[in-house]
Amino acid sequence: MKRFIDFSVSAIGLFLLSPVLLCFIFLVWYHDKSSPFYIAPRIGLRGIPFSMVKLRSMSVGADRSGVDSTGDNDARITAIGSVIRKYKIDELMQLWNVVLGQMSLVGPRPNVVRETDMYTSVERGLLTVKPGITDFSSIVFADEGAILRDCVDPDIAYHQLIRPGKSLLGLFYVQKQSLILDLKIIFITLLSFVSRQLALEFNCRILSRLGADPALLYLASRQYPLVPSPPPGSSAIVTSREGRTY
Repeated sequence: MKRFIDFSVSAIGLFLLSPVLLCFIFLVWYHDKSSPFYIAPRIGLRGIPFSMVKLRSMSVGADRSGVDSTGDNDARITAIGSVIRKYKIDELMQLWNVVLGQMSLVGPRPNVVRETDMYTSVERGLLTVKPGITDFSSIVFADEGAILRDCVDPDIAYHQLIRPGKSLLGLFYVQKQSLILDLKIIFITLLSFVSRQLALEFNCRILSRLGADPALLYLASRQYPLVPSPPPGSSAIVTSREGRTY
């Protein structure tokens, strides 16, 4: 049933959104006369690599910088790319990956090989389900670009401030996944475009009803500053891109 809903909703979504997508595809191409698509290598179910499709929001060759995480003020983001990222239009192309069966509408967000190689044994539980376009963490960390905006090293900041909570929320979804939960997460994802605060409140309400512990609810509320934390399955905070800790 999950696969049927994934396929049906994604196929219909691509059809209905095609005017918007075609408009932005043209604008991205017109900006620098290069391919409007970015094919992003990601790790999926059972650790199998796949090619995730995104609408390109950065300059050509931006991935060669070796920096995986992106703040809102990243110089690699193009003018039209800032609009694409603000309204998550780049993520809509991943409906195609859902149609192909490589992703689901709801599931832990897929990571690049370098980040997945740094997973703890606990975090590898994220690879037991298909990655998704949205999940709990997509609501909680929808402002990832703003979080990383003024960080000296966005990659290290990501591993210290975002990865711990993102992985915890992803693992919680893996434990509690159901069709009803997927529908609720899709609803709050759509709601977040209207009111981020309401989406966060609904998100916390769902987490609470599913038995999330106080620490996870504290994090998910986003009412408090994020602080460096170790990823699930580790007692040490990441201090380098190679995964060194202290």
